[in-house]
Amino acid sequence: MTRRFLSVLIAVLFISQATVAWPADESLKLALKQAIEDTSSFKDPVQARVWLADMSSRLKRKIPNPFYRLELLRAVHTESIRVGLQPELVLSVIQVESAFDRFAISNYGARGLMQVMPFWKKEIGHPRDNLFHPQTNLRYGCTILKYYLGKEKGNLTRALARYNGSTKTNKYPRRVYAALKHKWYKQ
Repeated sequence: MTRRFLSVLIAVLFISQATVAWPADESLKLALKQAIEDTSSFKDPVQARVWLADMSSRLKRKIPNPFYRLELLRAVHTESIRVGLQPELVLSVIQVESAFDRFAISNYGARGLMQVMPFWKKEIGHPRDNLFHPQTNLRYGCTILKYYLGKEKGNLTRALARYNGSTKTNKYPRRVYAALKHKWYKQ
């Protein structure tokens, strides 16, 4: 676990008004300040704190471990922004696909959070990639969804259906939209 990650977690816990004993350690204060100001996938530090605290509270039941929960939320945000998707949409896809089980395997062999088919690893020349690794799975899943969104000329319903391999029905997109509306909506 990196010092930066620990500092961000402390910031999120502080924002969500958790009871934490705060040492008067100047180096910790500096590390916390640097972590909060890290805007690699956020527009500003305030946006980062608000989004992470909000989404963390919504995900707490599914992922009780605060370290993993925050790490996953940062990865979701980073990978979705990297390809131009809304992080809340990606959280909705994950909820429908795997219910946030990073070790999920579908009846068809899809793996991980976003249920990525393993054949993609061979197709792109990365046979050793681990689709159970959250960052790797998110990188694949977000890239695939964005590709389908482009292929469908911005029609998200068709892109979601294609992502799920169910282009003849809108059942899957409706489930993703329901998760987006009721759980992962923007504040």
